[in-house]
Amino acid sequence: MFKYLRQLWQSEDLRRRIFITLWLLLIYRIVAHIAVPGADPFALRQFLESRGGAGAVGVFAALTGGAIDNFSVVMLGLSPYINASIIIQLCTVIFPKLEAISKEGAQGQQQLNRYTRYLSFPLSFVQSYGFLILLGRGGIQLVDLSFPSVLSSMLFVTAGSIFLMWIGELITEKGIGNGISLIIFTGIVSGIPAVVSSMFIAGEGKMAAFYLFCIVSLAMLVAVVLFTDAHRLIPITYANQGAGRGVQASIPIRLNQAGMIPIIFAISLITLPAIIAQFLSTAERFRPVVNFINIYVNPQNPSIIYMLLYFLLIMGFTFFYVSVTFKPDDVAETIQKRGGFVPGVRPGKPTAELLAKVSSRMNFWGGVFLAIVAIVPLIFTRYSALSSQDLIISGSGLIIIVGVVMELIRQINAQLLAHDYEKLV
Repeated sequence: MFKYLRQLWQSEDLRRRIFITLWLLLIYRIVAHIAVPGADPFALRQFLESRGGAGAVGVFAALTGGAIDNFSVVMLGLSPYINASIIIQLCTVIFPKLEAISKEGAQGQQQLNRYTRYLSFPLSFVQSYGFLILLGRGGIQLVDLSFPSVLSSMLFVTAGSIFLMWIGELITEKGIGNGISLIIFTGIVSGIPAVVSSMFIAGEGKMAAFYLFCIVSLAMLVAVVLFTDAHRLIPITYANQGAGRGVQASIPIRLNQAGMIPIIFAISLITLPAIIAQFLSTAERFRPVVNFINIYVNPQNPSIIYMLLYFLLIMGFTFFYVSVTFKPDDVAETIQKRGGFVPGVRPGKPTAELLAKVSSRMNFWGGVFLAIVAIVPLIFTRYSALSSQDLIISGSGLIIIVGVVMELIRQINAQLLAHDYEKLV
């Protein structure tokens, strides 16, 4: 361990990148405590505490690392940027022009990133308005909802979200690791000490369930680490131009091909009924609908129907997203053009069918694992004294943390290897 840290310190470029990353993450945490001018963050905090998380608002607060609790200018987090990224990625399949741009290599990826930034601004603006109105319908008058005042608040929140996106890209360019992922990781981890301290200070009657959840979380941590790296290798043989046997290679098909995207999609849809119920709560004629949603589709009090629906949504989005991003026909065509083949399988359509079959099986078990990890915390909130605010981490947060840490370790090791090569040269 000490030898590894000494190697990090001896690499000047890597040391500089780590310091830049830490400095930018510190700026993010400082900004997360800057409230929107003219707002009353204490009223929101009391509202969330008095209602055990306040439904969909509480779920969104958990996903943004507590920035909503302070009614911060970055309370939307990176959700507009993430949504814009998903939309652009899906549009590359729908629109041929974007698909052609995505195949232009690094230059095409830069163009798509530019479109993502452009789309993030209107999404931030719309989401900020929707969130302020949602809080107003929930009985919290944090800001004046008249046109000039609410517009000012929307501009502050939108600017905060764009600022956060800029910091993430700076980390990616000048720091170490993926900046967007690191900001999400920092937001999740920063909320853990507050949860632990609140449990030890005012967690009477909940400690046994809290300890059990910690043990289960550690077990899931180990499982997620193994799950993140799990893959199946499809052997490929490339014909050798000279004498002798062909060149042996392989194509890895990961167990978790979709990453966190299915859970993000599922959370967006599963919390939508609660948001609609929040808007309809003041209308008496919709009272039966609101009561049904609060009983059976409430994120803060998950029922069996809610958990089953959440499970099926994650499974469905796993298959949907991989079907959009992984094209067996294109992969098989690329292998054939390079003179390769899968041993025992004819090139072309039979190879594509094999890849599709393997991918489908991996998707099924990968989706099942993602759904189980996401649902375990919900089981604790339903069958124990713990609420969603008492959980040290959610299932989605656990997957994010493991993925970010493992990717960061890979990048640091690659930088160290490059540093060793430079010393030899």
